[in-house]
Amino acid sequence: MQIAVTGVSGRMGQMLVQLIEQTDGVALSGAIERAGHEMVGTDCGGVTVTDDAAKGLAGADAVIDFTAPEATVAMAQLCAEAGVAHIIGTTGMTDDDIAAVDACAEKIAIVRAGNMSLGVNLLTRVVERVAASLGIDYDIEVVEAHHRMKVDAPSGTALMLGEAAARGRGVALGEVSDRGRDGITGARTQGDIGFHAIRGGDIIGNHDVVFAGPGEVLTLSHNATDRSLFARGAIRAAIWAKDQAPGHYDMVNVLALD
Repeated sequence: MQIAVTGVSGRMGQMLVQLIEQTDGVALSGAIERAGHEMVGTDCGGVTVTDDAAKGLAGADAVIDFTAPEATVAMAQLCAEAGVAHIIGTTGMTDDDIAAVDACAEKIAIVRAGNMSLGVNLLTRVVERVAASLGIDYDIEVVEAHHRMKVDAPSGTALMLGEAAARGRGVALGEVSDRGRDGITGARTQGDIGFHAIRGGDIIGNHDVVFAGPGEVLTLSHNATDRSLFARGAIRAAIWAKDQAPGHYDMVNVLALD
């Protein structure tokens, strides 16, 4: 199977190139970077880095994309034209960005997830079940921590977990999300799902979902200790997506957790 990687200069891009080389049955077919980047024209995993995305997609069965929202939307459109499956690990996407990706999913298989690890995706299922079992007397707070260079908050994983909790309660996250408290805010609104973001050092990714109820607190946690787990999940998603019908999928589908 032929896999292209866009954003090859980034930490995830470099990790993906390394792991593709080590994974049986897959090969790196293209390496894509933005115009003007110093890596353009250099060797990366045996292929020449290009800023021509259409050229980088040539011959690929799938492209893996951990870049930025604007770049990801543009890549989705190119993939739809080329018939290449699109694996998206980009976070910080707006509703409009996601709608644009959805339109492309009418032509190709797209797997988009805020986190591609098995553990986190299992955790979303547990969070949904716990939220459905506990009443609104249990306040839900999602606490996440990442390295100082992360540019979006809450993290994509935190939002996945918040969405899972909201599904469990049968509500829309957008209607109950509380993303910041400062000053005299008044009492907590019953039923809200709170989010808190910690940024510092080189933390890969820690997430806690806290259910605080009368007389007890239940905390569900996931701590990432190796960034390669996200790359391995993305490669697994690419292999899975190759033979799928057009549609917008997530890691729950890839891992058959549904």
